[in-house]
Amino acid sequence: MPTLSFHRLEKRYGPVVALGGFTATVLPGRVTAFLGSNGAGKTTSMRIMLGLSEPTSGRAMIDGHRYADLPSPLRVVGAVLDQGFHPNRSARNHLRLVAMQARVSSRRVDELLDFVGLGPAAGRRVGGFSLGMRQRLALATALVGDPAVLVLDEPLNGLDPDGIRDMRRFLRQFADNGGTVFLSSHLLAEVAAIADDLVVIDAGRLAAAGPLCDLVPDGSDLESVFQNLVHPAHEREPLP
Repeated sequence: MPTLSFHRLEKRYGPVVALGGFTATVLPGRVTAFLGSNGAGKTTSMRIMLGLSEPTSGRAMIDGHRYADLPSPLRVVGAVLDQGFHPNRSARNHLRLVAMQARVSSRRVDELLDFVGLGPAAGRRVGGFSLGMRQRLALATALVGDPAVLVLDEPLNGLDPDGIRDMRRFLRQFADNGGTVFLSSHLLAEVAAIADDLVVIDAGRLAAAGPLCDLVPDGSDLESVFQNLVHPAHEREPLP
């Protein structure tokens, strides 16, 4: 199964440094949570991994290959990022188009809609979907090509408790079956419940990486560990 790797990744927008030498590895068979404050470089890193943005220097690789060099990228990587649904297109028609791009049988479309709980809404326009329904459709979109890798940007955002539970179970099973899961989230309690590994980015650089059990020892909680990694105690100002 593919390993994801970021090697000395840099991204500059004029004088602004979004990534400043970010290096990290994401292993198969694991759920790896990608953590960082807003603006730390998470989405930029994911966009480069998926070929949506070019790095200034360095590289992001999927099993040793750039996304653009994969012969059938949708069959290797499924992504929840930059949800670009046409509001007047139905959920079923959206997935049919993706299936055509992935050269996958259209029979998979209804299977996936049922799997993510959108079967009854398959014919509805996406413009009328709630945020949670859009998240479910985004997951179905990511799974069309039956990929070995999932790259998910805030996949839990907008889901109700049942949806979060279902997503957690699915990602656990996906990783246990050998898949590679790389997800970003601000919901640290949910991350603590599902992640095997953490990659923490701060100001475009790696702040910490490793198994959750090593970075968050018994008696600690992920929120306090995260705050200490990205905002060390001596840098934090007391509340007035």
